[in-house]
Amino acid sequence: MRKTALAQQLAVVAGFESPQAGLEQYPTPPELAAHLIHIADLLDDIEDGIVIDLGTGTGMLALGAALRGPAAVLGIDIDGGALGIARENRRRVGTTTPVAWVRGDVARPPLEVREDRSAAAGNGTERGSTPGATDRLVTVVMNPPFGAQKANEHADRAFLETTARVADVSYSVHNRGSREFVEAFVADEGGEVTQGFRAEISLPRQFDFHGEEKRDLDVEVFRVAWSN
Repeated sequence: MRKTALAQQLAVVAGFESPQAGLEQYPTPPELAAHLIHIADLLDDIEDGIVIDLGTGTGMLALGAALRGPAAVLGIDIDGGALGIARENRRRVGTTTPVAWVRGDVARPPLEVREDRSAAAGNGTERGSTPGATDRLVTVVMNPPFGAQKANEHADRAFLETTARVADVSYSVHNRGSREFVEAFVADEGGEVTQGFRAEISLPRQFDFHGEEKRDLDVEVFRVAWSN
């Protein structure tokens, strides 16, 4: 499936019905999701692997990945209402890939996390910390909160901390100007930022404190190879 066709298929994904400012619930544009998933697919980070969408919201990235042939997809979000919409979105998109929606806190994800995956070789598992992952590549995709709200400052750090524990590879969307922070964090975890690209997204007015009908925001997407 070409990138443009993927974006068209993801255009049916519904957004949040009652977005919460504290969770920075903004929709991921289908064009950005398609670009991120297309690159991950070209780099062999999706097909036959396990994909985890942290903070999945209504499922845009999870469903984009599901259309590119992974073994299974897991979407995790703290908002049960958003997950209900994600389930409906799966039906709209029509993927046959196994997709599980789990309500949970990304900082304390409902996953069996193995700190040292190499130690698992003796019991027959080599990669991953999710049920069924075993020898499959585990890829995390995410569009975490940018920390724009004071009470939510550095919110993306918790997402990166969890990703460092469960992923072999990750793709994450960040506010422009985050590269130094991301590279420093990843280096401390023994990983490496291998690719990055910039994009522009349009955020619709959806909260009372928004003064404009639409705001264009520059973002950066990073691919990280973790040392798990």
